[in-house]
Amino acid sequence: MKAIAFIDYENIWEGLHEKGLEISPEEFILLLENYAKKINVDLRAVYLYANFDKEEFWRTQTAFEKNNIFTRHVYGKNNYVNTDLRQNAADMELMLEIQEILLTRAAAVDLFLLFTGDGDFLPIIRRVRAWGKEIKIIGVKNKTNRLLSPYCESFDVFLELLPSSAAKYSPETDYVQGIKHLAELQLKLPYVASTKARSYLSERLDRTMSEVKELVQYLLAENYLIEEELNDPNLIIKKTKIYLLNLSELAVREILGDTVERIAARYQRLNSDIVSN
Repeated sequence: MKAIAFIDYENIWEGLHEKGLEISPEEFILLLENYAKKINVDLRAVYLYANFDKEEFWRTQTAFEKNNIFTRHVYGKNNYVNTDLRQNAADMELMLEIQEILLTRAAAVDLFLLFTGDGDFLPIIRRVRAWGKEIKIIGVKNKTNRLLSPYCESFDVFLELLPSSAAKYSPETDYVQGIKHLAELQLKLPYVASTKARSYLSERLDRTMSEVKELVQYLLAENYLIEEELNDPNLIIKKTKIYLLNLSELAVREILGDTVERIAARYQRLNSDIVSN
């Protein structure tokens, strides 16, 4: 049986993330291969849709493309203001592509595999079935819309086939090194913008952006890190979010040692530009 897979990657990624699971592109590709073998289909093509501008998907597009997956970069937000430009953009692109295959090369596929938990796909499911084609929905268990239940795979694909290396990330394992790396940045730059901090931590700790975000949230929750807004006339939007190490915390001071005073001096120079909340 000839099959084509369509992956609403952000939906699947978020469902797994809420369960505390991280999955790399390579692990996801292995899951696809194992699933195709399990259901005994000839997986002819895989189309994957995501907004690859998002930090949690940084560098994933190349990894997928190298493994013969057709990626569709579907941007959704303006980078400068917090307004949506293309609501449900990935959903629409995915459904249009399925429709195009049905209209132009229906003989190329017997089974559509749709990886999502989003109930908005119900109309295209009905359209596929009306064309006499089979469709299976593969979603994250307990994260899939009930409207899709009649079309869902009969077993928990991600529980049974997810590589054992996909494990829950614990920020406690990285927080000491994370504080040290942020201190390195504080001494190199006039200020540490939030995006720069996350990129640097990802590189130095060899962690995904989603793991780094968890680490940052942990540091903020433990009061090791302070989030502020800074005036910067060189920026288009004039303001930027920055991170400051909380030097009043004993644990932070012990980790930083002799560099505390140097960092404190830099923070003193920033005070006049920090926006009052």
